[in-house]
Amino acid sequence: MAEKEENEIIEHHVSEEMEKKRSRTRDSHSFLESATISEKEGHSSTQSSHRLLAYSDALISIIATIMILPVAHTKIEPDQELQESLQQLLTTKIAVYLMTFLIVTVAWAAHIRLFQVIERIDDFLALLNLACMMLITFLPYTFSLMATFPEVPLGILLFCACAIVIGLIQAVIVIYGFGHPYLLNDHIQISENQTFYKRHILKIILRVPAFCFFAGIFSFIFFPLSYVLLALVIFLPYITQSLKWCGNKIVGRQEELPESMLLYSYHPSEPLSKERVEAFTDGVYAIVATLLILDICEGNVPDRNEVKEKYRGSLIAALSEFGPEFLAYFGSFVTVGLLWFVHHSLFLHVTKATRFMGLLNTFSLACVGGLPLAYQLTHEFTKNSRNELEAIQISCVIIFFAGIFQLAIWVTALFNERETLHPYVRYGGREHAFMFAKLALYPSVTLTTFFLTCILSKFSAQIFHLMQIVVPFAFLALRVLVSVALSLLKLVFRPAKPMHNALEEDESRLPFNDVVS
Repeated sequence: MAEKEENEIIEHHVSEEMEKKRSRTRDSHSFLESATISEKEGHSSTQSSHRLLAYSDALISIIATIMILPVAHTKIEPDQELQESLQQLLTTKIAVYLMTFLIVTVAWAAHIRLFQVIERIDDFLALLNLACMMLITFLPYTFSLMATFPEVPLGILLFCACAIVIGLIQAVIVIYGFGHPYLLNDHIQISENQTFYKRHILKIILRVPAFCFFAGIFSFIFFPLSYVLLALVIFLPYITQSLKWCGNKIVGRQEELPESMLLYSYHPSEPLSKERVEAFTDGVYAIVATLLILDICEGNVPDRNEVKEKYRGSLIAALSEFGPEFLAYFGSFVTVGLLWFVHHSLFLHVTKATRFMGLLNTFSLACVGGLPLAYQLTHEFTKNSRNELEAIQISCVIIFFAGIFQLAIWVTALFNERETLHPYVRYGGREHAFMFAKLALYPSVTLTTFFLTCILSKFSAQIFHLMQIVVPFAFLALRVLVSVALSLLKLVFRPAKPMHNALEEDESRLPFNDVVS
C-alpha cells in the first residue's frame, strides 16, 4: 500500500513537472494576478529568513557539541585503569553524548527541510521558530534523565512530549506558510497543487509526533519497546530508503524522481542547503576549538602564593610545570583546525549537498566533538604508563573516524558527481588525485600512528606528538608530493601519448558511478 501511494506521488510529480515546463510563465503571471490585495500588502511585513536560520544553526551546533563537556571533565584517578573507566563512561556519558548529538542533528536536518519550503518569514513565524529552538535545546536534558534512570519512564515521557510539541509547531508553521503563499519558495508558489504539497509535507512531519505518542504510552507498559519506537523515528526512513536504493541497483532499475519530489522526503539524494551544512559544521568546529582552551584557563593558571613560595616568584618556572598541557592543547587545536581545513576544501568543490552526505557529515562532527576528550586524556596520566598508551590510541581512533567520514562524503558525492561535484575533482579531473590525498592524509597517518604505538609502546607519546607536528607540513607539501607521485606513476605505467589521443581519452572518460557499476 505504501509503495502504491509512493507511485501515485511520483506520477503526480512527473505530470506536474511536464505541465510546469509547458506553462511556467503562464502560471507565474496567473499567480501574481490572483494574489489578493491583503496578500500583496503582507509582503511589507515579511523579511528574509537568513538571520533566523543563522541563529538556529548556531544554537543547535552549540547544544549538540557542549554535551561532550561532562564526558571530558570526568575525573579519572592516575592509579585507576583507563579500560575500566571507559567501560563506565561508554554505558553512560559517551552514550548520552552520541545519542544527543544524533537526535539534535536530526532535528536540525528537519529544520533545514522545513525552511527550504518556507523561504520568507514574518514575526509570527519567527516566534514559532524560537519556541521550537527552546524545546530542541531541552532535548539533551531529557536524554540525560533517560541514561541515568533508564527504568523510570519520566525521561522518555519528557522527550516524547518535547518531540510531539516540536512536530505540532512545525505543522503549524507549514499550515501558516501555505495560508500565506508569498512566504513559500518559488517552485511551490507557482504550483497549481499547493494543497497536495501541504498534505504531503504534513504527513511526513506528523509521523514523528505519532511515533512519540505511542512510545510515551508504552513507557508505562513495556518501556524497552519505547526505546525501539524512538529508534524507529530516527533510523526507519533511512533504512527503508537504503534498502530500496540497493534493490534498484541490484535489479538494474534506474529510479529517477523529479526534483520537486526530492524536496521533502527521506530519499538519500534529497537536496540539503549546502550553506546551512557549512554554517552548522563551522559552528561545531569553532565550539570544539574554543572548548580546548577552557581547561587551560581553568586549571593552568598558577596561584600567586604558590608562585611566590614554591618558585621564588618565577612565573616562568611555575608555567614550565604545565608544559605537557600546553603541548596537548596546541596539538589538539592544530588537529581541529586541519580537519576543518579539509572539510572546507571538500565543500569548496561540492556543488550540491544531499541528505546522505549530511548524515555522514553528522558522524564526522560527532567524532570531532570528542576531541576535547582526547585532549583531556593525552596529558592526564603518568608518562610511559599503560593508561597514557591507551589514551593516545583512543585519540588516534577519534581522529581516524573524523577523517574517514569526510572521505566517505567525497566518495558518496563521486557516485553522483555530475550534480554534486565541481569538474576539477571528479573522477579523472585535474584535482581529483590531490583531493583524494588531502582527504586520506589524516586517516592514513592516524592509522599508522596507532599501529606504531602498539609496536613501540615505550615511545607512544613521542610518536603521537611527532604525528601532530608532521601533519601540518605534510599538508603544505602535499601538492608537490602528489604531483611527483603521479609523474612517477605515469612514467612507469603509461608511456607518453600524442596530445590528440590524450584529449580523446579525456572526452571519452566514464563517470565514477559507471566505472564502479
